[in-house]
Amino acid sequence: MPLHTGKGRKVGRAISDIIDYIKNPEKTDDGRLITSYECDSRIADAEFLFTKKRYADITGRQQENDVIAYHFRQSFRPGEVTPEEANQIGVEFAQRFLKGRHAFIVCTHIDKAHTHNHIIWNSTTLDCSRKFRNFWGSTKAVRNLSDTICIEHQLSVVENPQRHGKSYNKWLGDKATPSQRELLRAAIDTALEKHPDTIDELWTLLQEAGCEVKRRGKSVSLQAPNHKAPARLSSLGEGYSESDLLAILSGKKVHTPRKKATVLQVPKPSLLIDIQAKLDAGKGAGYEQWAKVFNIKQIAQTMNFLRENSGMDYSELVRQTDAATARFNTLSVQIKAAETRMAEIVVLKTQVINYAKTRKVFDGYKASRYSKKYLAEHEADIILHRAAKKTFNDMQLKKLPTVKSLQSEYAALLSEKKAAYSEYRQARDEMRKLLIYRANAEKILGKDACAAEKEQEHGQR
Repeated sequence: MPLHTGKGRKVGRAISDIIDYIKNPEKTDDGRLITSYECDSRIADAEFLFTKKRYADITGRQQENDVIAYHFRQSFRPGEVTPEEANQIGVEFAQRFLKGRHAFIVCTHIDKAHTHNHIIWNSTTLDCSRKFRNFWGSTKAVRNLSDTICIEHQLSVVENPQRHGKSYNKWLGDKATPSQRELLRAAIDTALEKHPDTIDELWTLLQEAGCEVKRRGKSVSLQAPNHKAPARLSSLGEGYSESDLLAILSGKKVHTPRKKATVLQVPKPSLLIDIQAKLDAGKGAGYEQWAKVFNIKQIAQTMNFLRENSGMDYSELVRQTDAATARFNTLSVQIKAAETRMAEIVVLKTQVINYAKTRKVFDGYKASRYSKKYLAEHEADIILHRAAKKTFNDMQLKKLPTVKSLQSEYAALLSEKKAAYSEYRQARDEMRKLLIYRANAEKILGKDACAAEKEQEHGQR
């Protein structure tokens, strides 16, 4: 199965997606059932990417939708082969089929009832001068060789195989990366759900979602995050041109999303893993290999974030993190205060109504000189009246509010909370992101380096 970049994925991301899946420690017995040839399975995505660049430099050839690797799956009947034997058979197949010209990885998965191999080989040869030729009938040749090796090892084979393959994106399922046009349509769908009044407000919402809005003459183009070239609105299909959007905003047309909205995926940062602590807790060598590669990726993401933000240094990162935390705390206090007051209003409104309903009964109770007989006849109403008076005393109310005024105050607080909550979620996400980048930066720099920088800043003050 040839694996393309496709769907807006960059080469590095595409290779990483493929290899990360087949190396899953939970499927490969913590990495014990991974064998590689002429590459390091821990950084194979980087090595494959390097050969792609070397190939382009040597030959001068470069394709936009290039085949980056080939994927072969080899399954065995349940209970017929051990995981170790399956892995050896996978290596033997790759050696005989590729003749030692391509780097490859064999990962044996044991998470299903049937043990199976995932074999990925680099489309570029080891000397970076040629690409693997996916010749006519290659699928049949692969199956024949696999069957031959299995028969040599006295294993069963499928006598009459039926074609039921899927495209890689279908096989990958939810992990498949949408194209730029799909992302832009989804971003427009999401922005229109917020009911902007003008086209400029729509552009602002798209920019807040990470899209770039570019206008050349009468045409408007949008560019999604992590994409090099913009796409014209007119290329997004029916319902997404500028004239369509203007008609939707003016109420002359109803917008119907082409597909279910897919939120623009911006890679989220993660904290660096304390590998030694995980090993002490019982994790194996496979997890250690995976964690090292994971940490390398998080370090690169942290450094890219700092570089993309005008070369932000540690002190500026600390300042922005503190500012984001303070903004989040302020909004949190504001929302909690509104929620507390709204809860008070609900209680107060109930007690005001109860007080009004039971006032005549309680006045009669007083007129009867607190008669036990009157109390027995109207006990429920008298209890409600006393509970209402106690609530008013606890709140130290000198004058009872009207039910209408309480309803108006509640509606105003609810509106304020809704308005603040959208900003609160953004502030929370921004704070979390910066806290993660700050924690990772401190581990990268080392605690001593951070402490020294802090002392230097303190001295400058």
